[in-house]
Amino acid sequence: MPVSYPYTQYGGIWNLSSQAQAKGQTTWPVPPAPHLLSWGRNDSGQLGLGNTTYYSSPKQVGSLTTWSILGKAYGSQSSAIKTDGTLWMWGSNLNGALGLGNTTYYSSPKQVGALTNWANIGTGNNATIAVKTDGTLWAWGRNLYGTLGLGNLTNYSSPKQVGGLTNWKYISVGNLFVLSVKTDGTLWSWGINNRGQLGLGNTTYYSSPKQVGSLTNWSNVFTGVYHSLATKTDGTMWVWGGNSSGELGLGDRTYRSSPVQLGALTTWLSAAGGYNFTAALKTNNTLWSWGSNGYGQLGQGNTTNLSSPVQVGSLTNWLSISAGQYFASVVKTDGSLWSWGRNNFGQLGLGNLTNYSSPKQVGSLTTWLSISGGSYFRLAIALT
Repeated sequence: MPVSYPYTQYGGIWNLSSQAQAKGQTTWPVPPAPHLLSWGRNDSGQLGLGNTTYYSSPKQVGSLTTWSILGKAYGSQSSAIKTDGTLWMWGSNLNGALGLGNTTYYSSPKQVGALTNWANIGTGNNATIAVKTDGTLWAWGRNLYGTLGLGNLTNYSSPKQVGGLTNWKYISVGNLFVLSVKTDGTLWSWGINNRGQLGLGNTTYYSSPKQVGSLTNWSNVFTGVYHSLATKTDGTMWVWGGNSSGELGLGDRTYRSSPVQLGALTTWLSAAGGYNFTAALKTNNTLWSWGSNGYGQLGQGNTTNLSSPVQVGSLTNWLSISAGQYFASVVKTDGSLWSWGRNNFGQLGLGNLTNYSSPKQVGSLTTWLSISGGSYFRLAIALT
C-alpha cells in the first residue's frame, strides 16, 4: 500500500506529519501497524537487535507494532516513542545518556521510567533532550558544556526538568548544543557555542536556555553537527554556526553567530544537517543540498563541495529527510526509501559497503513512514 504522507503520534493521538500539513492534507485514515527497523553500525547496540553485529540491510527490531516517533541522534544512542506515549532508549549509555539511572549499555529497547506523555526527543553526543505533551522540557546525560540547559555542568543519568515552563514545542540537538522553538514562536538555544551555533551573536557557552533575538515567527529548527538552521512561518530558511565547507549555503565559508537568511525564497519546508553538509526540502517536494561532499553525501552524482543550494535531480516527490554523519536518507511520497553518501558501516541499507553519490532505493518496499537515526546508523518505521 503506497503511503502518501508519513504520520506521527503525539500524546496518544495520531496526527499528520508537519510535511503533510504543509501540503494541505487535513485527514488521515486509521493508521495500520508500523514496525521498527534498523541497520548500519552497531558497536554499542544502537540497532536494538540484542547484539552488536553490523547490518547493511534493514532488520526488524522485535515484533511490536506500536512504534510512533523516532528520535534524531548525533552519536550512538537510539530513542523512540510508542503510540502509548512511553519513551524507549538503547545503545551507548555514556554519561547516563539513556536516562535509565545508570551507565550500562543496552542492545535492546528499554523503557525510560513509566510515564506516558513523551512527545519528541533528540540526542547529541551523549546529551539527551526531550519534550512532553504538557510542554515541559527534560534533559539528561552529558553536560560538559551546559548542553542539558540546567544551569550547571553536572551529568545526570535520569530525566531532569529544565525550568518550570510548559510552552516548549520543537527541539533539535546537535553536537552538544540545542535549539528549540516554543509554542509562542520564539527561538531558544543553549550549550556549546564555539562556532556561533547558538545564534546569539557571540561564541559564549550557555548552560541555560537563551532567546535568539525577539521574533515570534519561528516555525521549526534543525541542527547539523556544528551548524544550525531554522524555518519561519513565512517559509524562509535561516542559517548560522559553522561553515567550513559551505554548509550554511550562503556562497562562502564564513562562520555566522547570528541567523542569516538563506536566499530570498519562501518555499522551504524542512532540513537535515550532517557533518558540514545540509539537505533540505521545499514545499514543492524538491530536494536540495549543499556543503561538504567528499563521500557523495550531497546526492549530486559527484564529490564536489557546494556552498550554495543545488537541486538534487529534478524529481518532485521527496517528502521526509534525515542526515547522518556523511550520508542522507529520504522517504518519497510513494513510500519508497532512498539513501546515498558514505557507507562504510552499511548505513545506506543497500546490502553492501559501497559509497554512492546519487540516491539509491533501499529494497523495494513502498510502505516506509519515517526515517531517523544517528551518526552511522539508521532507524525507520515501515509497514512490513
